Amino acid sequence: MPSLTLNWAQLNEVLKLQELDTQTPDSGEVRVSLHFSGVNPSDTKSRAGRPGMSRPAFDLIVPHSDGSGVIDAVGAGVDPARVGERVWVWNAQWQRPFGTAASHVTLPAAMAVPLPADVSFETGAILGIPGLTAAEAVFGGGDIDGQTILIQGGAGTVGFLAVQLAKWGGARVIATCSPKDMARVKAAGAETALDYRAPDLAAQVIAANDGLQVSRVIEVELGKNIEVDAQVIAPNGTLAVYGSALDMTPTLPFMPLLFKAVTIDIILIYLLPKAQRDARIDQLHRALVAGALTCPVAQIYPLQGAASAHEAVESGGRHGAILLDCKSREDQ
Repeated sequence: MPSLTLNWAQLNEVLKLQELDTQTPDSGEVRVSLHFSGVNPSDTKSRAGRPGMSRPAFDLIVPHSDGSGVIDAVGAGVDPARVGERVWVWNAQWQRPFGTAASHVTLPAAMAVPLPADVSFETGAILGIPGLTAAEAVFGGGDIDGQTILIQGGAGTVGFLAVQLAKWGGARVIATCSPKDMARVKAAGAETALDYRAPDLAAQVIAANDGLQVSRVIEVELGKNIEVDAQVIAPNGTLAVYGSALDMTPTLPFMPLLFKAVTIDIILIYLLPKAQRDARIDQLHRALVAGALTCPVAQIYPLQGAASAHEAVESGGRHGAILLDCKSREDQ
């Protein structure tokens, strides 16, 4: 199978297209003929080398955790009727060497989720890390109907999905973004969009919520935004945090957080327990079927263009996901 493989070095040196044997599914596994592979910031960080790691976990790695395609083979113990099933996959390269930047991926059957009939393969390749992260950030604390949620970074891939899911869930949505993205974020479901750089941002958030603090904050940059978050969060509220890339050692204003009994819920979607994951999958599917969730794609690269795709993710400022077309080399 054509696959993108990597070792640990510079981008253009490590992502190399090469032929590997297509794996036969073992007991409890399925093999997916991939249509698209999702490229996420976590994939580029893994390629570049995470802090505290001196070498990759495996000598040969096919990157990327997210993808979509069609099951073309099953192992023992898996219903043969699953062959031909349209699916999306999650955690494909989490603690495993072979991910979705390939023509095929073989993985445990539960990690290949049936794709609703009217949902595209492009959307399916976004449901893993971005989709599940957004769903857990929005719904991880339970029912949000009637609550007010602040979504910091509402124009990003996860934030944009979270805006839509929170609106679908019945919440009043306040989102921060750059001025150029405000119309787009409001069209996605935010009642109010605010400039994330505003010096009086906390006051604007509270004013947008009729003078009240908010019950839940979905946070993409904890270190940079914690002072604002501490001001706007209501007593017994939750900060649902999925990122802090600009400040990986944040300093917390402990006393304000303490005297509001604030919960800081750090989300790592790779480790989501099965019951929670199943619930989030169900919510994503129901929102998609209801037409309440769209997953925009910024650009699709051919499989051999993976280095350019990684650069696009790393550069930021995009409106939508970056995908690889896993079928792009089948006839070459």
